[in-house]
Parts: sequence; C-alpha cells; structure tokens
Amino acid sequence: MFNDAGQVTRALGEQQYISTDEISTVMFLAEKLEKPVLTEGPAGVGKTELAKAWARATGRPLIRLQCYEGLDESKALYEWEYAKQMLYTQLLRDKLSELLSQAATLTEAADRLGQEESVFFSERFLLPRPLLQAITSPEPTVLLIDEIDRADAEFEAFLLEILSDFQVSVPELGTITARHLPAVILTSNNTRDLSEALKRRCLYLFIDYPDHESELRVVRMRVPQLNARLAEQAVEVVQSLRQMDLKKSPSVSETIDWARALVMLNADQLDRATLETTLTVLLKHESDVQKARRALLEGRTRPPQRRPGDPDAGRPSGRSGWTN
Repeated sequence: MFNDAGQVTRALGEQQYISTDEISTVMFLAEKLEKPVLTEGPAGVGKTELAKAWARATGRPLIRLQCYEGLDESKALYEWEYAKQMLYTQLLRDKLSELLSQAATLTEAADRLGQEESVFFSERFLLPRPLLQAITSPEPTVLLIDEIDRADAEFEAFLLEILSDFQVSVPELGTITARHLPAVILTSNNTRDLSEALKRRCLYLFIDYPDHESELRVVRMRVPQLNARLAEQAVEVVQSLRQMDLKKSPSVSETIDWARALVMLNADQLDRATLETTLTVLLKHESDVQKARRALLEGRTRPPQRRPGDPDAGRPSGRSGWTN
C-alpha cells in the first residue's frame, strides 16, 4: 500500500494527523512486517488519534477495544448466548420429538440428533466482541486496543496469545482463524509496566508532547478559524504550562479544545480575563488552576515576544501568550 515512510506521512497528513519521521517509519514497518504497534506516552498526545487516522488512511474499518480494570475474555473476545440457545431448543421441541420418534433405536436417534447439531451449535448463538470481530472480519481491519495498561496482567497474557496466532478456540464451534491479519495498534498511558513478552511482540513507539512548532501546526490544521496571532499565543501558553509542576499537564487534545473555545468566545487576543476564565479548559485539577493563576498574578508568565510590525509591538512580552 505504501512504498516508503514519506507516503505514510502524506497519507496521515491528509487525515489531519501531523506525523513525525519516527511515527511514519514505525507505521510503515508495521505494515510491511505485519506486526502490532505499541504506542506509549502521556494521555492526550494523539495515540488513539493515530489509530483512527491510520484506519482512514488505509481505508479499513476501525475496531476498538477499550481496556479497563476487570476486563475479561468474555467482554473482549465473545459471549455464548446460552439463553438464546435454550429458547431455540424449547421452540423446536415438538419438531425434535417428531424427528426422534421415527428412530428405531437409541443409536439411530443419537445419529439423527447429531445431524442437526448445527442448528443448536452455530454462530447464531455467538456474540462477537472486538477481538473476535477483528479475527472474523471479511476484510482487513485496524484493531485499536486502547489503554492496555488499565487491564490486568492476566488479560495482557491472554491478549499476547491472541496476537501471536490470531486464532481462537470456541468450545461450541472449534478453532476460528483470522481471515485477514488486522493491523493492531495498542496504546498505553504508562500507568503500569507492561510485560516484556508483549513488548517483544510489538514494534515500539513513544509519542510525547509536541514541540512549539508541531503543536502550532496541529492547532492551525484542526482550528483554522483561529487567527494566526492568537494561535501562536495559545500554543505559547500551553507550552509554558507544561513546564510547571502540575498534577496533569494540558494535552494536545485540550489545546485544540481551548483553541475552539477561543473561537466560540470571539477572542482576538489573550488578555488576563480571557485566560483566567478559560483555564479550566486546559487544566482539570483545581490545584493546577490555582497554581497557574498565581503564576499569572506574580508576573512569572508574560505575553509572547511580538515581532516588528505587529500592532502591539513594544509592549511587555514573555512566554505565556496573554496580554494585559
């Protein structure tokens, strides 16, 4: 599908995902080697968005398994609908009695019943969950296993077995093998260490917070309505907040939300009032909000340096991006 990493970069860019050389190279190799990709990094830096963009760029359906504590095989792989199976048995009871009544011996009755097993042991009673959906899909898919670090170690071991063979055994039906190998992307927010076995199975990719220029490109691409100067100031603020000792630094997705909020407020500059009243779009802990506000009041955060020719050139400037 792709001949080199440059084509991957362009394809992801068409899906409004700004890729680095490292991301494009890893995704290109994963496609060629048919290996899963394990992406780690802080929350909100675009790990899940990468899987979505990859699905769109490759024209494949996206199947998502959201991991959480207590996730087990039945929720991730499949469930057998015993109640539905029992209902079928009850509804067909008269027909079964008629069929078996014609048998001369128990052996003949058992043989006749065996010939009808497909009625009671078939995929009509199988409720596929994301993993089985990806394995049985008639077309190639992208399987996103999101926040694998939230699942238990036991589930991780089970998942490793699935990723090794891409086949599952269903006692009622037998072994089901993947028709097409899905492109698998796992994400982790580093809330716990993953097993070395899982890491060996995957290509590894760490996605960190973007630098100033990369984040500015993201904002301009995702929120084109925001004027260039305000976009620059907004990114300056976010970048400076990430340098503070916060419980949770603002993510890229929150930067985009903030940029959209500024558009909704018809803001044309980041004055103190606008910044202080919209901080909660970026910061989600009250202690972080108060810490950021104290930094503003104490003057540790200043407006960005303005270039010659700007209307406000000559006014005090600094890194934060807000104006008095």
